Amino acid sequence: MNKQALTEIFSRLQAADPEPVTELDYTNEFTLLVAIVLSAQATDVGVNKATKALFAKYDTPHAMLELGLEGLKGYIKTIGLFNSKAKNVIALCEMLIHVFGNEIPETTQELIKLPGVGTKTAAVWLNCARDHPTIAVDTHVFRVANRTGMVKTKTTDATQQALEKKVPAEFKQNAHHWMILHGRYTCKARKPMCFNCRIDDICRFKQKTPPPEGT
Repeated sequence: MNKQALTEIFSRLQAADPEPVTELDYTNEFTLLVAIVLSAQATDVGVNKATKALFAKYDTPHAMLELGLEGLKGYIKTIGLFNSKAKNVIALCEMLIHVFGNEIPETTQELIKLPGVGTKTAAVWLNCARDHPTIAVDTHVFRVANRTGMVKTKTTDATQQALEKKVPAEFKQNAHHWMILHGRYTCKARKPMCFNCRIDDICRFKQKTPPPEGT
């Protein structure tokens, strides 16, 4: 897909939602990082339900450590893979305190040293907390990018690299937010709502979903 088409796509998404934000709830940069770690293979809605009470009381690495592993599990047990995620969060807190001086590092290279933090988590945190023009690729972004024809890739890493090269600079800051929201609410995995899509005429998806009967 050429730059003109990409510019038109993101211009329309921007017009509909000028200032998109993450749908994860958080109270500060630390709880944002924890929420992103917990959101792996889980829904934002599910994470928010579990962390509402947690973040109200434990919103620093020291406080989370004092809560302890079993205490943390009690708060997040409704989230998938909560056992391993709880271990990662506790280990993450220990590293933040003892290795990084209670400060969250600000580069991908340093962030991915933290337990439970991969390149996608780092990209999301840097984008939301530091306004870096990173493009994090989750299942929604991967689907939207390839289904629409923005890119033609087989892995999330390849998708990220391709989008970072192709997305016009003026849209990079919010690109992954727009794509996540578009994939979550319009370009759904099983039944995309092509009949109610802002970019349907540009999208290269061949199996367009027709409108429901009677509409």
